[in-house]
Amino acid sequence: MSTAREKIISHAVKGIEDGMNVNLGIGMPTMIADQIPASKEVFLHSENGLLGIDPYPVAGEENANLINAGKETVTAKEGAAFIDNAESFTMIRGGHVDLAS
Repeated sequence: MSTAREKIISHAVKGIEDGMNVNLGIGMPTMIADQIPASKEVFLHSENGLLGIDPYPVAGEENANLINAGKETVTAKEGAAFIDNAESFTMIRGGHVDLAS
């Protein structure tokens, strides 16, 4: 049986549609990224300035300059955009991110 957390994550993933720009925040929302089906093209956004987050790096291949809002190392998908912090928050406030947690 799934834990309550797993059920919440599974339900949240169902609301993510192909082509969305999604800011997942930190904590439990970050776990949603691992559950998004590979068949969906989703652009994950971090308020610290990266649109196009890809999965966590393989051990030993971490780049300390690529982090999410929770200070975890991540990778960037091909075509990712690197922007400053102020512009990143403007994207959320201006409605350019389809889903923010």
